[in-house]
Amino acid sequence: MLTGTNNGKVILAAAGPGDPELITAKAIRYLQQAEVVLTDRLVSDDIIRWYVNPAAELVYVGKQCRRGASTPQQSINELLVHHAQRGKLVVRLKGGDVSIFSNVLDELMVLKANNIAYEIVPGVTAALGAAAYAGIPLTARGYTTSVRFLTSYQSDVVSEAYWKELAHTSDTLVFYMSAETIEGVVANLLKYGIANNVHIAVVEQATTPLQNVYTCNIHEYATKLKGQALVSPSLVIIGTVVALHEQFGWVANSNSKEYYFKPVASLQHSNNAYNSAAHVSRA
Repeated sequence: MLTGTNNGKVILAAAGPGDPELITAKAIRYLQQAEVVLTDRLVSDDIIRWYVNPAAELVYVGKQCRRGASTPQQSINELLVHHAQRGKLVVRLKGGDVSIFSNVLDELMVLKANNIAYEIVPGVTAALGAAAYAGIPLTARGYTTSVRFLTSYQSDVVSEAYWKELAHTSDTLVFYMSAETIEGVVANLLKYGIANNVHIAVVEQATTPLQNVYTCNIHEYATKLKGQALVSPSLVIIGTVVALHEQFGWVANSNSKEYYFKPVASLQHSNNAYNSAAHVSRA
């Protein structure tokens, strides 16, 4: 544990993938003690209502890919330093796990540079939550012994050579932040000859009451899933294990296109409402 010279401290804590009960007891304890909470967009409203100290200052610092309303990482870094240097216990609450496809390194660097004490509290990442609530073991005897977490939110993130390797691996592939580029993902894997027994699942708003799971053989994607509008966040799972969903899926599709997580543009209103309620509670 890092001990800084400032009186404040920052807790980099994971909120889990959506279901408010998929958060650790340690994260809950810190939320109950927090004086300031900086929260991502992909955090259940129930977590805020159930667990956050009502006297805490709540600040929404959500991001949404390719949306201009997203909070710049530099602003988040400045807020962490500002509140910690005021001597506050600050919880930086992140959706999923703290260290999987997040900007935790940027935040660690700025905290270290300013000699601010911190702790890291891990959690359930989206891949694990989505797979569990879809009834898809990410590894399984007779199917695969490995899994890869990837992202393809930009067309040039994955090289041609790596696409070829991915097409021929037996590993389960989990793509984060790739709902808007899924057609390119499938096209590249088909281009390099992915096996005929590989299936694809798109898990929409995983672990929430609005979850939907769409699956098919990857070679049938063009006729069964292509062009479907997906609600953010959506996770893509590709591999032979995906076929197990049909047998072991235990959560019925909601068949809803309602948003469980608020879009970034609406978060400032919620922020004001929460802090007004907290002010009344303190009074």
